[in-house]
Amino acid sequence: MRTTQGTESQAGAGAENAPVRFDTKIAVLLRDDLESWQRLNVTAFAVSGLGTAAPEVIGEPYADADGTAYLPMFRQPVLVFAGTKEVLTTAHGRALSRSLPTAVFTSDLFGTGNDRDNRAAVRAVGTDRLDLVGMAVHGPRNAVDKVLKGARLHP
Repeated sequence: MRTTQGTESQAGAGAENAPVRFDTKIAVLLRDDLESWQRLNVTAFAVSGLGTAAPEVIGEPYADADGTAYLPMFRQPVLVFAGTKEVLTTAHGRALSRSLPTAVFTSDLFGTGNDRDNRAAVRAVGTDRLDLVGMAVHGPRNAVDKVLKGARLHP
């Protein structure tokens, strides 16, 4: 069965109990030389853009048993990977060549304090000279796997 948004599928009888397999993948790739706080910061910022570019990745709002409402989150897992600066640069090029929705975080963004300055810092540098420390990407599973070739799951 396919959902109306077409991003997850279940096969066979008893599909409601079958594991969900997603046709797409959300992945974050972090440079492996970042400090712990930087990894968390980059991950949070990088994935924040994906829901606007691909609204189908956002699920329904949550509520607890008392009826307290909570914000919706991604409908599928976010996989976090690590790699060298070279792996990140190569993955970035692959994502762009496949026209996949991609968010970037450059080293310059650690020194800014607001969205306007963040965007200005990225705009000031050409694509091939971005000092990438992280990126998030969403797309078909196989395409994202090809983008991430050479990266490893984050420990």
